[in-house]
Amino acid sequence: MAEELRVTRTLAIPMSELEWRFSASGGPGGQHANRSQTRAEVIFDVANSPSLGPRQRARILERLGPTVRAVASTRRSQALNRSAALQQLGDRLAGALAVERPRVATRPSLAADRRRLDAKRRQGERKAARRRLPPDERS
Repeated sequence: MAEELRVTRTLAIPMSELEWRFSASGGPGGQHANRSQTRAEVIFDVANSPSLGPRQRARILERLGPTVRAVASTRRSQALNRSAALQQLGDRLAGALAVERPRVATRPSLAADRRRLDAKRRQGERKAARRRLPPDERS
């Protein structure tokens, strides 16, 4: 296993900052599932982590809170669940660090406006064709 969890180009978390817990996985599997500690839970303390910069810490605290957990229990092996939990934790942290570009308002094109009005007119004609004509207008 690697010595650090690579989250982004600029952020790598040392394994010493991660806390691990293992428990029985549950579900089907007979004696193996009842006796083996294969469920893996990894906990990262965002508030007290020395590897985070101030902006990174603020962004993660705002989006995920002071501690971030990831749990994996889908595999029979503890090693596979450990790597799945690490991957999950890295994805959550990377998602929290992602900066969303602000939306720039744009006007619809002339062609788009024309298509919208044509569709509106066609729908109105379709509904008008369904109406029942009064007795004096019938031919």
